[in-house]
Amino acid sequence: MQIDDQRDDLGTNPKLTKAAKYVRMSTEHQQYSTKNQADKIEEYAERHGLEVVRTYADEGKSGLSIGGRASLQKLIADVESGNTDFTFILVYDVSRWGRFQDADESAYYEYICKRRGISVVYVAEQFENDGSPVSTIVKGVKRAMAGEYSRELSAKVFAGQCRLIELGYRQGGPAGFGLRRMLIDQSGGNKGELARGEVKSLQTDRVLLVPGPADEVEVVNEIFHLFTDQGINETDIARRLNARGLKNDYAREWRPASVRQILSNEKYVGNNVYNRTSFKLKKLKVVNAPEMWIKKDGAFEAIVPPDVFYTAQGMIRAKSYRHTDEELINRLRNLYQKRGFLSGLVIDESEDTPSAATYKFRFGTLFRAYQAVGFTPDRDYHYLEINQFLRRMHPDVMQQTEEEIAALGGTVERDPATDLLLLNREFSVSLVLARSYTYAPNRVRWRIRFDTSLAPEITVAVRLNKENNGVLDYYLLPRLDFGQSRISLGERNHVEFETYRFETLDFLYRIAERSKVRRAA
Repeated sequence: MQIDDQRDDLGTNPKLTKAAKYVRMSTEHQQYSTKNQADKIEEYAERHGLEVVRTYADEGKSGLSIGGRASLQKLIADVESGNTDFTFILVYDVSRWGRFQDADESAYYEYICKRRGISVVYVAEQFENDGSPVSTIVKGVKRAMAGEYSRELSAKVFAGQCRLIELGYRQGGPAGFGLRRMLIDQSGGNKGELARGEVKSLQTDRVLLVPGPADEVEVVNEIFHLFTDQGINETDIARRLNARGLKNDYAREWRPASVRQILSNEKYVGNNVYNRTSFKLKKLKVVNAPEMWIKKDGAFEAIVPPDVFYTAQGMIRAKSYRHTDEELINRLRNLYQKRGFLSGLVIDESEDTPSAATYKFRFGTLFRAYQAVGFTPDRDYHYLEINQFLRRMHPDVMQQTEEEIAALGGTVERDPATDLLLLNREFSVSLVLARSYTYAPNRVRWRIRFDTSLAPEITVAVRLNKENNGVLDYYLLPRLDFGQSRISLGERNHVEFETYRFETLDFLYRIAERSKVRRAA
């Protein structure tokens, strides 16, 4: 074995008796898992005369990917940087190293260690990880089995969740404004309400949705009344609620999206709906077609009359009717002739025209829609030219990144719906363009927004120069270090930001570079 093979050099290199241990458990319920792994590793180290000098532990972390596993990332980073004082990494078994859906990904991280002269040892496995053909074959099978276990478990869990939905039980997620989660035992008896963040402690317990406090139920019905009876849109409803100092279920101010969520969610008429979106095995989130939804009507007590709820759905669908470009222009022209001027507010307040957002989406900017009907606003719309430049520039940057990485032997997969890049099937990258804003004489700032819904491992922020007609520099911002939704940068920034600043994207290309490995004879 590798350990025995290297014993002869102990006198010249004391690192050969030192090891690091890596332990991982998937869920918080496995409270003794990492300790059991650590005990077995310590026993193995004692038998083989090794001293464990470092511990890397990922507790409550899925093994499907390296994303979110801070300790494994730290271990790999230490190995690559040469910042190690050990020669062996002791892991309980192949599955603790990771249940990667691509077995090559598991092999890749082990190869990084091997390339630096550090051996990965699976202490509970029956094979010796010595690089022999037998161990290579067995290890490959074990890796594939670890990934397949996750796939099979995912299918079984999904089937079980669907069955519970059809029985009328709630599956995951907060209750929502105006509703509460009630915990019941296996005989149907109430065990009390679950507060936000609380979960059931027994597998046999179930959760139902029940009406929340009377004042919240009243606000929910008021939202439907304002929308269906008075024709007030979501934006104005949110303004009214905020003016009264009311907060949503997250104790935040109301936004149009949170009002729309209430107006469109069937749980308010007692229906249990599941699988509207999928996020299986840490893949990209997918919006499923209605025929794939799992649904149970009348699962909970309704807090909104069904006729009111379905009236609201009809109004929402009518608003989303797709007009032709000619219809949009004719409606906007009629509004201009009637009012004498146009603005986003004027368009949104008109009952005869779609929203201003519809015109922005269809024509690129409101200014282009204005031009089509002969209206010239008094404001300076120079910023629209900048926005158009950004839209032209973004695909160019994306294409250049893909070509550079491909030239270095890496692979890039781009999601056409989100433009999220998956590099070498290892980590995801989001490219955002940040325009400059002059807020005082000779004072410039850049606002960078993160795609929190996509959760990329790295956000590449491309800062434009002061004239917004070219690239100034790049910031490579890892999600682990930047959890907020946005940051603001100036011309001079704190060292915590400047550490991630680069003049080019060469560093990103080097991360994705792949070296050719000579095939063994």
